[in-house]
Amino acid sequence: MDRALVIGASGGIGQAVSARLRAQGADVTGLSRSDDGFDVTDPTSVERILGGVAGPFDLIFVALGILAPPGGAPEKTLAAIDAAAMAHVLAVNTIGPALILRHATRLMPRDRRAVLAVLSARVGSIGDNRIGGWHSYRASKAALNQIVHGAAIELSRSHRQSVCVALHPGTVATPFTADYAGRHATVPSDKAAANLLNLITDLTPAQSGGFFDYSGATVPW
Repeated sequence: MDRALVIGASGGIGQAVSARLRAQGADVTGLSRSDDGFDVTDPTSVERILGGVAGPFDLIFVALGILAPPGGAPEKTLAAIDAAAMAHVLAVNTIGPALILRHATRLMPRDRRAVLAVLSARVGSIGDNRIGGWHSYRASKAALNQIVHGAAIELSRSHRQSVCVALHPGTVATPFTADYAGRHATVPSDKAAANLLNLITDLTPAQSGGFFDYSGATVPW
């Protein structure tokens, strides 16, 4: 991939994906809140910063997400739901990526294959939910999956070789998951990045609109 845009480039997965792409010779543009003031909860910030980015990009990789607001934690029960906390999680995990996807048609080439990959999570799968809890995070990722699926349909009309997908990276050993991994096996961020980029390389336009894990397996909606 000649040119890539990584949004959330200061996070564990975003950093690792950026580093691996650069090692492969790609020209990488990275955006993050900490380095660039890119605040996905502020539509003005998204419009201003993305409006100043010139495409086209062969890969747009969106690596955004929070489990809960700062100082909070994912809910274990319905009784723990807090309106303000839920709204913040949705603002970062769902509305923020949606605002980014508004720029996709301008930032992706029409004459060749290009990939828009958005990090989701298996816990956003309604069909795979067996234990409940984590209501805000689950709902935010389920809603994100719907936005990605709709974006893929729209992109297919104008960018026929495009691939737009939601991806589950596995449980990655980052500060994001440190308090919640529990007994789940984790992978280092550089290994997760390699898995995701290998998958992205193999995806075809026929798979656009899908929800896949790092191994390429389809995750149920």
